Amino acid sequence: MSAFDLPRPAFMDDEEIRMFADSVDRFLDTNAGPATLTQWREQGYVEQDFWRKAGDAGILGVSIPEAYGGSGLDFRYDAVVMERQGRKHALNFAFSLHSTVVAPYIYHYATEEQCKAWLPGAVSGDTLLAVAMTEPGAGSDLQGMKTTAIRDGDHYVINGQKTFISNGHACSLVVLAAKTDPSAGAKGISLFAVEVDKVEGFERGRLLHKLGQEGRDTAELFFTDMRVPAENLIGGVEGQGFRMLMEQLPKERLVIAWQAMGMMEAALEITVEHAKQRKMFGGTLFDQQNTKFKLAECKTRATVAKTFLYHCTEQLLAKKLDAATASMAKLFVTEAQAFVIDECLQLFGGYGYMTEYPIAEMYKDARAFRIYGGASEIMKLLIARSI
Repeated sequence: MSAFDLPRPAFMDDEEIRMFADSVDRFLDTNAGPATLTQWREQGYVEQDFWRKAGDAGILGVSIPEAYGGSGLDFRYDAVVMERQGRKHALNFAFSLHSTVVAPYIYHYATEEQCKAWLPGAVSGDTLLAVAMTEPGAGSDLQGMKTTAIRDGDHYVINGQKTFISNGHACSLVVLAAKTDPSAGAKGISLFAVEVDKVEGFERGRLLHKLGQEGRDTAELFFTDMRVPAENLIGGVEGQGFRMLMEQLPKERLVIAWQAMGMMEAALEITVEHAKQRKMFGGTLFDQQNTKFKLAECKTRATVAKTFLYHCTEQLLAKKLDAATASMAKLFVTEAQAFVIDECLQLFGGYGYMTEYPIAEMYKDARAFRIYGGASEIMKLLIARSI
């Protein structure tokens, strides 16, 4: 019996999904082996060529409508990609951000002309997407953002800065949140698609050095009198940005939970293998009662987490996933991820503290999951509102 053997529920278990999962595994095995994963961490980003290979393999834009070059499939297939990435220790490739977080802002809210202009490149990997919400003084409190976009003829003049932007170093299109009416609070926020190579006044900051996820590029972005064509206002109507952001956040939180789940499973799998091979006191580490108890608790938490995650995914597909339940998923799964990976690292002993071992990298990478996409404390506030 494997370390983690929860069967897929019926809605996730069909031949097409299994074949797709196999194709994702083959792609990652071929193109994201240990040497490549190390290279990403050392250089601080995933090179554009890898994105194009992912596009050629049909992995990018899985749920983008076929009219815009995508596969037109549903979230189950996105979940499979994230799950397999986690199992293959390849989550520094920011597929989920590109395909399941940023792209939906475009195909759900942009005009037909905008979708045709921006989405095909995202599917092929020629256009790398990022979303810019967080600012030095506005993280969870999005209404507190200071970046402004003031209409001037057929352009908007944008001033401000954003920080902690994943894909910020290499992106070619940024979905940018800015205030078109600074006096209107949330109703004054709009979203713009900024084609960074076509505007002046756009500047990327340095690659930010992080505790973990070193291969997922993160940067600051600066806008100084940046003139963006008015036709790049997503949806063509001002003041709709906050609504758009709020509508997509439940899905984004499920996306984070799926990544955390894949990493948790990988940690449990490699730890069981290590425990059964590690010689100790005339037997193996796995023979020790404490080890069995620790792994039993880890497997239980992982099983409960994935069972709930499947439930939430089914709710999302039925368009019934509410903000509170999505927050529960992110909160529970990422907290379980932290617990499981910490316990697994402990069972590796001194080896677990060596960064050449994947469990050490997982330990570093996992810490951010309880922060971005809404910190655990914010999730608790949202859940409490439903009580």
